Amino acid sequence: MIRALRHLVLALGLGLAAGAASAQGADPGIVESDFLTIEFDRLFAESAYGERVAERLEQEGTEIAAENRRIEAELTSEERELTEKRATLDPMEFRALADAFDQKVQGLRREQDAKARAVGELSERLRREFITASEPVIEQIMREAGAVVILEKRSLFLSADVIDITDAAIARIDAEIGDGSEASEAPAQP
Repeated sequence: MIRALRHLVLALGLGLAAGAASAQGADPGIVESDFLTIEFDRLFAESAYGERVAERLEQEGTEIAAENRRIEAELTSEERELTEKRATLDPMEFRALADAFDQKVQGLRREQDAKARAVGELSERLRREFITASEPVIEQIMREAGAVVILEKRSLFLSADVIDITDAAIARIDAEIGDGSEASEAPAQP
């Protein structure tokens, strides 16, 4: 009963808000409402900016993975050679070679881990830049709707799709910001 009442109140409120938006000549697709919702992950992923960032991060990740496979093959070969030499070497000499090999492996692992962390940090930085660049566009939509707040849709228990501005925001961000390639991007490698 309470749930049905909640749905009825929500439907009536949104119906009135949609009517008011139409009457005032607001942008079609943007309802006049105090509350709007947005799916940030979808906004980022489906915008031209987010698609460009994803492509770049995928490329850098692929390069690191290929480098890891190459290094692994080289180290496997080097380890095999070291194992074959073991029978002919003095134990102290072998121990020194094995320790040097181990240090090399550890150093390479640290380098590759640093590269992977750099890509993760780049991803976070580019997401923050996207938020900064898209904020004025989203604020304009908020003003047009007469909204006082925009909520992340995933944090809501129940909402009507009519207050979701994700699609409109993607379209406007693509039109006003594009893929964001003008923004400066530092290389992911440390």
